[in-house]
Amino acid sequence: MPTSSQLSQMKVDNLSDDQIRQLVGQMKRNNVSYSQIDQYAAQRGIPDTEVAKLKARIQQLNLDRELSGTQTKNDNSLLTDSTSRRYDGQSGDTLYYWQEKYKQLKSKEEFEKELKRRKIFGTELFSNQNLTFEPNLRMATPPNYRIAAEDELIIDVYGYSEVQHKLKVNPEGYVRIPYLGPVYVNGLTMDEAKERITKQLGTIYGGIRTGNTSVQLSLGNIRSIRVTLIGEITRPGTYTLPSLATVANALYVSGGPNENGSFRSIDVVRNGKKMATFDLYDFLLHGDLTNNLVLQDQDIVKVNPYKMRVELSGEIKRPAIFEAKEDESLQQVLDFAGGYTDNSFRDVIRALRVNNKEREFVNIPADSVAAFRLRSGDRFFVDSIVNRFTNRVTIAGAVFHPGDYALEANMTVSDLIKRADGLLEVAATSRGVIRRLKDDFTPAIINFNVLDALAGKENVPLQREDSVIIFSKLSIREQYLVKIDGEVNQPGYFAHGEGMRLEDLILLAGGLKDAASLKHVEIARRIRTGGAYDSTDFRLAITEQFDINADLSTNPSAAEYVLQPFDEVTVRRSPSYKEQANVLVDGEVVYPGIYAINTQKEHISDIIRRAGGLKPEASAEGAVLLRRTFNNQEDSTFLLSKLEIFYNKVKDSIDVERTRATVNRNEQLLGIQLDEILAHPGSKYDLFLEQGDVIRVPKKLQTVQFFGEVYFPKKVRFDKGFTFRNYIRAAGGFTSQALRRRSYIVYANGEVKSTRKMLFFNSYPKVKPGAEIYVPTKPERKGMSAAAVTGLASAVASIALVIVTIINTTK
Repeated sequence: MPTSSQLSQMKVDNLSDDQIRQLVGQMKRNNVSYSQIDQYAAQRGIPDTEVAKLKARIQQLNLDRELSGTQTKNDNSLLTDSTSRRYDGQSGDTLYYWQEKYKQLKSKEEFEKELKRRKIFGTELFSNQNLTFEPNLRMATPPNYRIAAEDELIIDVYGYSEVQHKLKVNPEGYVRIPYLGPVYVNGLTMDEAKERITKQLGTIYGGIRTGNTSVQLSLGNIRSIRVTLIGEITRPGTYTLPSLATVANALYVSGGPNENGSFRSIDVVRNGKKMATFDLYDFLLHGDLTNNLVLQDQDIVKVNPYKMRVELSGEIKRPAIFEAKEDESLQQVLDFAGGYTDNSFRDVIRALRVNNKEREFVNIPADSVAAFRLRSGDRFFVDSIVNRFTNRVTIAGAVFHPGDYALEANMTVSDLIKRADGLLEVAATSRGVIRRLKDDFTPAIINFNVLDALAGKENVPLQREDSVIIFSKLSIREQYLVKIDGEVNQPGYFAHGEGMRLEDLILLAGGLKDAASLKHVEIARRIRTGGAYDSTDFRLAITEQFDINADLSTNPSAAEYVLQPFDEVTVRRSPSYKEQANVLVDGEVVYPGIYAINTQKEHISDIIRRAGGLKPEASAEGAVLLRRTFNNQEDSTFLLSKLEIFYNKVKDSIDVERTRATVNRNEQLLGIQLDEILAHPGSKYDLFLEQGDVIRVPKKLQTVQFFGEVYFPKKVRFDKGFTFRNYIRAAGGFTSQALRRRSYIVYANGEVKSTRKMLFFNSYPKVKPGAEIYVPTKPERKGMSAAAVTGLASAVASIALVIVTIINTTK
């Protein structure tokens, strides 16, 4: 993003379209509309000429519509209160935003004044922080400096007599010299005061008359003076300044002339008389400070209103508003502006003049500039030369030195290619293109054979603004790639090269993985018939399979098979390759930890035996097996969608959240009977182990947990003699909303048993240690609405009427 200093030096002609779009994007972020570009540019020091060019470029790229939507409200709409604010989607409907807009409107008049003032030539002198115009208090005392009250004089007597006095001039204008008395110095210059004091000191120092003693007089601390600045000044008033201050110092501390103040007619009034007229242009243009008088106490500096101002813009070095005197011409104002820029069109200067009743445009030829008389308010515009070339031709594309070249007499395409140092090796020589502008500047395309043109068989003459394009073979075709997938270290796409073999592509892919099979490496190739359509051809690809060597040396079976662009290679996994499969045994076993599965038929009992068996405090009945359920995310998503239907049907009798969490973990809790497994190894309960299985053996459990519709859902002590109803009574009994026939138990090993119906009675499952008893809620039953009752009554009445009608008919 360009900084403010870069923006102030910006040349729009040198900016690309992308850079213009970046500037527009920056303006949109700052909520700058198209009508506010002038203010935005002035704040960042962009010259007016560049602003006009910038706006033209923005319109040319149709970007003004984007900025027009940045602030669509008029000034009055911005002053409405918060209740009538509207959000336009871009301008940011926030309190801070509207407060800032209100401040901008409130200071709009001041801003426009400041904007106009900054355009005036010379105002930067009073806003430049590096230029303060502070008086130099360490310089030698000026010869015309007049001594007055409060000045400090340093009298240094040296030679045969050595003495120094620092004396201050009293309000009556005297300095009192020790052993001599008062000496009047008010209004004297330093030379005059030195002569008088030396003469008086000669009466007490005889060496002064003989030349053996000398006297030196210098100025110590200087006095302060009060100067009044009036007229068209930014901050008029009375200022206290050092006695060495000049007119320029006084102007600086007061902010300089305001928007109506003259820079060329600044009067210094002393004791009611005009002492001098200071012209700032003498200093700004020539460095001349001749009339920059040293001010005295009670002096008045008066800045007169300007009499004539004209504005210069366009292709000049210092676009600004200049003040002119009545005897000065346009040429002198051009000199004030530093003259023309290199790109200026000097034949005619256009001027906008305000007459007594209306405005008019004036054309000023170059030979009339020196004699053209100015009128206040004139606005002159120096245009730039057109962005066209008298003899330009361009060549682009597959040549060694593309760019712009001069059109020579009888120049042909062949000559231009030779000027560009010839064709690149990748140049497409069968066809080239010339973009040409016809007489009415509409585009035309001319094609030619590049080889014939170079051989002189096809001489195509060039014209001004022709653009020759030599295409590259690589740019006019799809990028040639080959793909490799499967058991390689870096699968993906690679650039195709002529003569590429299967082993070459595998090397580019980082070589084979450890699991890669050296057999049946498959290559799939696109079908490129290039002929007529054959409805009997159902092929989608041409496939070939090859064997490769482990060291990727050339295999005779694949030696003659060269890869073509867009081939796809697949390296299969070796069918006999097996990676280690591990299971985790956790809990109350002697040696918990991770174990590798030895064979595909290893049972739970085998791994428990390898883990040292169960500890005495282990609960075999509560052991669980966690097993991965899904191979990929698609399987998990599919099952979840099926379970949604299942949840809706049986949500009153299943722990929905618990089941959903298990599915999301991509694992399933399997209820195993570890006591049966250990008692009968290899039985139907003794499952085969799989990769990722987790066996957890808890400590002996001694509690039972309640959930659902009981009065006190809590955890109670397990009692072997208690039945299901005993435990329900221990929890306070069923609530009125309990669905007793759907009660179920989840055992510690994950096994679930539900209540069964035996004739008219409920048969509840057996309770074991660590069990969780779930009592679901009855489904909510809604009564019939008035509309439903009315509908039902109407249906019954209709049926009754039909029956009566049938009976009457059969009689």
